[in-house]
Amino acid sequence: MTQPASRRGTPPSAGRPGPTAPAGLHSPGELLAWLAGIMLLLGPFMSWYSIGGDLRGTLSVTGWNTGTVGKLVFFAGLAVVVLLSLRVFGVELPPNLPSGLVLAIVGAIATVLVIWRLISIPERFEPAVSRSIGIWISLLAALLLIVAGLLKSADEAA
Repeated sequence: MTQPASRRGTPPSAGRPGPTAPAGLHSPGELLAWLAGIMLLLGPFMSWYSIGGDLRGTLSVTGWNTGTVGKLVFFAGLAVVVLLSLRVFGVELPPNLPSGLVLAIVGAIATVLVIWRLISIPERFEPAVSRSIGIWISLLAALLLIVAGLLKSADEAA
């Protein structure tokens, strides 16, 4: 028995509605959120400041050692990774609290914290202090998290 010309070459499931694929890592916002969350989680353990002019040479200060701000940046990254991990295991936020919005808000808070540390260097690390790569990586991660949240919000709205 032959199939009609309109049905040839189409897979058997082509006309039937099926389950939609979850956003998962296939969405650019989700992938970017994972990347930014992991970078933000690791950023406070990188060198945020370099202290020169010491008898021992150049010293580095990690974000974790800068005080409460560095620790808050770490916990912002941890919150993002936990939120995304829960989503992978099927735990969703309530519909009136979209995860893209939560990611963008956490990214905005982390951005403000990192910019604060960029501008206001702790006094105990003065006088010969320069900014190191870790603080710039943390700032980039926080900004990427805002973008990821906005992309994710656009995916959720569509």
